[in-house]
Amino acid sequence: MWGYISEYLDNSLPPETRELVQKHLDHCEICSAILDSTRNIVILTADDRVFELPAGFSDRLHARLNEELLAGKDESEGSS
Repeated sequence: MWGYISEYLDNSLPPETRELVQKHLDHCEICSAILDSTRNIVILTADDRVFELPAGFSDRLHARLNEELLAGKDESEGSS
């Protein structure tokens, strides 16, 4: 199913495949949520508006990413 999401959104699936995907989406909440999330990402990335980030946001983001990377590394070394 995951391999069809992009083509489904682009309306480029063959009609019979699109119908099968639609039937699946009608009954699968997880795939429907993934479709909705993917659609939202496409809409947001196509939006050409620019948003100003709060002061210091990039520094806080990088610090948090480094913390998470180090924590993950420590966990993997501890299990060796």
